[in-house]
Amino acid sequence: MTTTPRRAAFDILLRIEKERSYADILLDHELTHGTLQGPDRGLLTELVYGVLRRQGTLDHVIDQFASQKTGRLERSVHLLLRLGIYQLLYLDRIPTAAAVHATVELAKTLAPRASGFINAVLRQTDRERQNIRFPDPVNKPAAYLAAAWSEPPWLTARWLEQLGREEAEALARAMVEPAPLTIRVNTLRTSREELQARLASEGVTSTPCRYSPDGLRIDSPVAIGKVASFQEGLCTVQDESSQLAAIFLAPEPEERILDLCAAPGGKSTHLGQRMGNSGTILACDIGVRKLRLIEEAATRLGISTITTTPVDATKPLTALSGEQFNRILVDAPCSGLGVIRRNPEGKWWKNPADITALARTQRAILHNAAEILPSGGTLLYGVCSTDREETDAVLEDFLSEQEEFVVEDLRELFPAHRELFTDRGFFRSWPHRHGMDGFFAARLKRLS
Repeated sequence: MTTTPRRAAFDILLRIEKERSYADILLDHELTHGTLQGPDRGLLTELVYGVLRRQGTLDHVIDQFASQKTGRLERSVHLLLRLGIYQLLYLDRIPTAAAVHATVELAKTLAPRASGFINAVLRQTDRERQNIRFPDPVNKPAAYLAAAWSEPPWLTARWLEQLGREEAEALARAMVEPAPLTIRVNTLRTSREELQARLASEGVTSTPCRYSPDGLRIDSPVAIGKVASFQEGLCTVQDESSQLAAIFLAPEPEERILDLCAAPGGKSTHLGQRMGNSGTILACDIGVRKLRLIEEAATRLGISTITTTPVDATKPLTALSGEQFNRILVDAPCSGLGVIRRNPEGKWWKNPADITALARTQRAILHNAAEILPSGGTLLYGVCSTDREETDAVLEDFLSEQEEFVVEDLRELFPAHRELFTDRGFFRSWPHRHGMDGFFAARLKRLS
């Protein structure tokens, strides 16, 4: 078993590099089964997520101060340098001498021939930290944002095209900060005010969400899964932007709803709440494991109106064609570019070709869902992405081929949330503007 947070962080980062494993799963396993105690557990989490979030900037610094560039470094040496430089530049509470010593000692075990090299790079980084150079923000804005705020250059170029230089930098800055912990109140069992008071009695402070009437932002550093209120099914973890999807679909009691890409069940269970645990929700996804997550979420929250069935939504939904759904939710698989604060490893795995392939999948799912929606029915298409290719472009393509569908302007339907909507009546949230994940949704109606 690992005995130090730095060694545990190295092992997790190595697995992410080699296997494309997910940080949250590896961290949960280490914190559950490992030997770290007290502050060491927090340091481990900080090191893993911090290095992943700041990886681009860390590599930019390494390339300035190391005689050997990052593209030629052995993987273990590269990871050790990232860990050491992250502590030097971003963790004020760790003394410089301690950060350097601990990293070099770890190198003596994991990369002994490179320990002197690592020591030299760390010490030069410390001496020259005020002289770190970045690309010119005016002449090379995409390269500047990529280096200064640790994002892939292709992504910063898209943000610049979409938002302009000033706002693109505000978004990049927000995307390297830790995301807030937001919960959704289970209104079938309690109210937001009652849960807030209950959490306070459990030592957890919270603030009501600005846009979601069912949301609370947790202000205390806490493992929410261990809090009694959570264990009793009074709440569940869900970002505010995701909560708004069910609100904008606006289901009515006793209706029949289809949630087409439903795992892990956050939106399905929210629909059940909004319907007062009446009517029927058919939650679909691929594979038994995903369906089990939905069922477990519904059971914990006491929602009995959700049934599950395996469905590959990229193929024609002939098995569901005889059903009559009042509303359909399509939370399509996407790049996750709106949630890279939460899953920072993912931004280093993606490229523009991936976005194009995902957009094809999204178009297929949306068309298949539209085929089984009856006249007068409502469909909400959503993705947790900021990219136009997965959002506006998918809708434009769909509407050009489906003349019987029209966009319902969310500005007219939900005037209290007007600042969240585009000039076409689509929902688009931004971390730097609204303090929640990047999310997109459009509501469509099939004409009679």
